[in-house]
Parts: sequence; structure tokens; C-alpha cells
Amino acid sequence: MTATDPALTALAQGWCALSLLHGRIEAHIERALQSGHGLSVREYSLLDVLSRQHDGDGGHLQMKQVADAVVLSQSATTRLVTRLEDRGLLARYLCPTDRRGIYTNVSETGLELLDEARPTNDTALREALDEAAKNPELAPLVRVVESASVPTPV
Repeated sequence: MTATDPALTALAQGWCALSLLHGRIEAHIERALQSGHGLSVREYSLLDVLSRQHDGDGGHLQMKQVADAVVLSQSATTRLVTRLEDRGLLARYLCPTDRRGIYTNVSETGLELLDEARPTNDTALREALDEAAKNPELAPLVRVVESASVPTPV
């Protein structure tokens, strides 16, 4: 295959379309969450992921699992957790069975903010997908997103 191979060109165009769709959706949701709730998309995602944890075997996520779920490096995730902890939205505590482990839970304030922000997130997502569906290059990707059934983390 060469750099001008039609298969590579089509693959690159598909990737560009997917990247464009993602960027537009994320930017639209970011504006809605910031203006309505003072949250970034990453902050909302982190609160959402952590709110789905539960007590018991496998109920709490390790920092690497959280980082993977919010698509950030472990160090960026730790900084994000610290910011949200400073705002009183999260709390960290030592694992009762392994003193090396640290758990992170969403505080009551964080859960309330997440509940308030969820409809904003969902509405902004719907709006962004509806707008993207008007673009013939993005419409097939929108249909894929709408039909995808992805298991929720945790």
C-alpha cells in the first residue's frame, strides 16, 4: 500500500469524519454543561463513572480503570479527581482491606450536581446528533451512534 492508495485515503476520510463528529458533539455538550452547571465534559464523565460504583467485590474502580473509562491518562485523571475533591464533589478514602488502595466516591453534593446536569448532557447530545445528521458525511456515523448498544462501565 502506498500513501495514495484509495483504501488508505477512504480510511483516513472515515477517521476524519468520526473525529469531526466527536469534536462537534463534545464541544456542544461542553458549552451546555459549563453554562448550566459549571462542569466540563470530563468532570461530568468522571462523576458519572464514579457514581456507578458500588460496595462489594469489584464495586470500586482502581484509578487506572477510571482513567480508561474517562479516556484520560492516570495522571490527568488524578488531577481531575483532585479538582473535583477540592470542590466538594468527590471524597477519597483508604481501602479498608488494602491500605495501599484509595477509593474515590461521589459526595452527596456531587450526586446532586450530576442529577441536575444529566438532562442537560442528554439534551445537548441529542441536539448535537440531530445537527450532525443534517451533514451527509456525518449522517451514517450518527446512525451508528444512535443504534449502538454499549455496556455501561462498572
